[in-house]
Amino acid sequence: MSATPTQPVYAFAGDLLLAHGPLGEGLPVVHAAAQGGLGVLVFDAATGKVIDLDLRGTADEALARLASTPEGEPGKRGPGRPKLGVTPREVTLLPRHWDWLSSQPGGASVALRKLVETALRETEGPTLARRARDATYAFMTAIAGDRPGYEEATRVLFAGDWTAFDMAIEAWPADVRQAVSEMAEPGWRNGLGRPR
Repeated sequence: MSATPTQPVYAFAGDLLLAHGPLGEGLPVVHAAAQGGLGVLVFDAATGKVIDLDLRGTADEALARLASTPEGEPGKRGPGRPKLGVTPREVTLLPRHWDWLSSQPGGASVALRKLVETALRETEGPTLARRARDATYAFMTAIAGDRPGYEEATRVLFAGDWTAFDMAIEAWPADVRQAVSEMAEPGWRNGLGRPR
């Protein structure tokens, strides 16, 4: 997985949290720990997956390599009509669906875009919750998969029971417990988090 300087991460040396926040800010600490012989794991805060970093040389050299990673910059524009972010694809529908779409103001394309946008808004909470649970699961498996309470924590994470989740991870080291709780927070109550 490639990384960027602005990417939010958790960096651990064993059970000790070295850095949390943008990778570019935490990289000097991560580099120093790795050069000191500590086993360092850096996790993408959005996915919970381990990020492979090139920590050769000095911290400045590692940061320069990281900064040279393209962050999805747009390609050079060529001649012709500008690409407005619209991607043409084929859609297979029944004739009655096409009839309904063509009768909508703006035509079939506008109606389809509106339907998709509405569906995205309606499923935003559950989608956010699912992504948070998946990221927490990936993170927990890598950093706490051999700890007591891991299986129970996994079960109640996907069951949506935050009280039982807190009890299952209670014996874990403080930094690991805190990071797991932060990652899991959006996974409760369809993306609303714990009740306050």
